[in-house]
Formats: sequence, structure tokens, C-alpha cells
Amino acid sequence: MQWEQRRRIGKHNMRRLDLPPPFQLVVLREVGDAFAYACAHAAELGAGTMVFVGRFDLAEFAVVLEPEEPLASARRAFYACMVALGDALAARAPPEKPIVIAWPDAIYVDRGLIGGGRLAWPDHVDERTAPDWLVFGAAIRIFSLSPQEAGLHPLSTALADESFGDVSAERLVEGFARHLMVALDRWREEGFAPIATEYISKLKPESGLRHDIGENGDLGVWRASKRVERWSLLPALKTPSWLDPKTGGPRL
Repeated sequence: MQWEQRRRIGKHNMRRLDLPPPFQLVVLREVGDAFAYACAHAAELGAGTMVFVGRFDLAEFAVVLEPEEPLASARRAFYACMVALGDALAARAPPEKPIVIAWPDAIYVDRGLIGGGRLAWPDHVDERTAPDWLVFGAAIRIFSLSPQEAGLHPLSTALADESFGDVSAERLVEGFARHLMVALDRWREEGFAPIATEYISKLKPESGLRHDIGENGDLGVWRASKRVERWSLLPALKTPSWLDPKTGGPRL
């Protein structure tokens, strides 16, 4: 994945985020949609642009990437971003708090849905051609909007309800940016295999099964030496499993 130094955008509208170079920050108001904005403007924003929505209850953000490999394999950047998001959450979680990814995109904390990630790319790009951009977007529930939500929606949760430390959206996005740089640097230096290993380690353990990730991002499910299933990444990315299309946030 390629980074480029770009001019900071929307500086007059920034909240205080300490992002490492070469990230550039765009801050939207609470009614904004980070993912939609990043997708609509990715070509002009350029690699390393972080779009952040200033919300109290939700960490909503998107980052622009510029891959150097064909789209079919470049989609594996989604796994690197999910690894970075999982690591950023783990860094602020209470000791031994279970954080699990439900393939490919949903994140659960102690069996409650907390949010997830999604990926977009330009329309009409040939699978064998490097896309001009990819956009990874995520939304993580920070606070429940009311004290009654936990009882009404037992399958969802919020970071504050799970006793995470310093649960502000700003600190979570900062952590994601740092962990993403580590993941992308490792991919560049060691290949994709370490990223696949890290991602698979975050899946819910299943007795007797192991997993691998193919060059096109599909997940292989193996029992002993036989592959018993193959889960296709492309259709899964088109409909994020965790997303409530009405609210733009995690399902309740």
C-alpha cells in the first residue's frame, strides 16, 4: 500500500486528533458520513486521508488507501485494517476482555456486537487492474444512547458498558492509525502471511477447524487436512453484516 504526503484538509474544522504522519485529517460534523464522503472524494483526497465524524456516541471514520496490486488481491487490505482495528480495541480493553471478529467484518466484545468495518473500491475496475483507491470505513459504538439499551438489546454493547479505558472516539482512531501503519509496513516487508495469521487469531475459535486466507481474500475452512468450506470475500463485503442501513451505525 502506498502513502503520499498531502495537504491537510478542513483544518479549521478539526477536533484534536494526534495522527502520525503521513495521515491527513478531514473532520465532518455529526450529521456527516465518513465512509460515503471518503468514497466520493477518494481520488482527490489521496492515500492516508483519515475522514472522521465528530460524534460522542460512535467512533465513525474512514481511511483512503492506494494499493499497488490488482483489485482481486488488493482487497486483502480489508484484513489488515480489521487487524489494526482489533488491536486498537485490545489496547484499551480491560484485561482478558474477549474481543472477537465474526468473519469477515463484525466485531464482538464479550458476545455483544460493538461495530465493524467495510471496504469500497471504484466502480467498473477490472479485477486484474490496481484500483486508484480503496476506502476502509468503520463504526464502533462508544456509548449507549440510553441506560435502558443494554437490557433491550442484549446482543449489542458499547465500549463504555464494557469498562474500556479512555473510550473517546478520538483516542480509538489514533490507535487504529498507528496499528494500521504497523500492519501495512509488515505486509510490505514480510508479505501477507503474517497479516492473515493475525486476522485468523481474532476469529472465534472452533474446535477441530483451522483457517487460511487465499490470494483473493477468500477464507478457507479446514478440518484436518481437508478443506470443508470456502467463504467468498467479495459478496460478503457488499453487504456489511453489522451495519444498520437506517442509522449508518452498528445494529442493535
